[in-house]
Amino acid sequence: MIGYPNGKVRTVQCPAAVKQSAGRRGMSLEHDLNLSNEYYLQTDRAVIHKKPTPLQIVTVDYPKRSAAKITEAYFKVPSTTDYNGVYRGKAIDFEAKETRSRTSFPFSSLHPHQVDHLERVIRHGAIAFVIVRFVLLDETYYVEAGKIAAQYRHSGRKSLPYSWFQQEGILIPFSLTPPVNYLRVIDELYFKEK
Repeated sequence: MIGYPNGKVRTVQCPAAVKQSAGRRGMSLEHDLNLSNEYYLQTDRAVIHKKPTPLQIVTVDYPKRSAAKITEAYFKVPSTTDYNGVYRGKAIDFEAKETRSRTSFPFSSLHPHQVDHLERVIRHGAIAFVIVRFVLLDETYYVEAGKIAAQYRHSGRKSLPYSWFQQEGILIPFSLTPPVNYLRVIDELYFKEK
């Protein structure tokens, strides 16, 4: 269902290619992260939101008063990362990526300005990371931004092998509530009781 600002609600049929009978297949990482962040907000654990993409709207069609439609828009500036917020007094900033490869994660999925941004927020004390989902393997990994940035800058590779994620990343097991419990990883890495 889609809720519109004018109060109308429309039911949309899911394409057959997305419908799958087994569990959560067909769900995107972004959808799972949005559900996780909503859970964190509702339970007052953290305040983390998806950042909107900055657009310059050029042309809007008004076929009728209650139905405005953007027909032309451009990206104002390159976006930084997908999500940011605060958890336990620390700034959180992260990028989320999916790959359909079973063997590697292509660096072409990360943009230089995103890597620059992650390195900057780390220098200023934020907890920064990348969440990568290997869709066909149904595995989601938390990777500290510094580790993936170092590989991006110095490895000379065009991709990171899946085995690198198994060694350097932290597998985030699927759960129902929240679907991607990345705060559990952050607790273990940054707030573990001594």
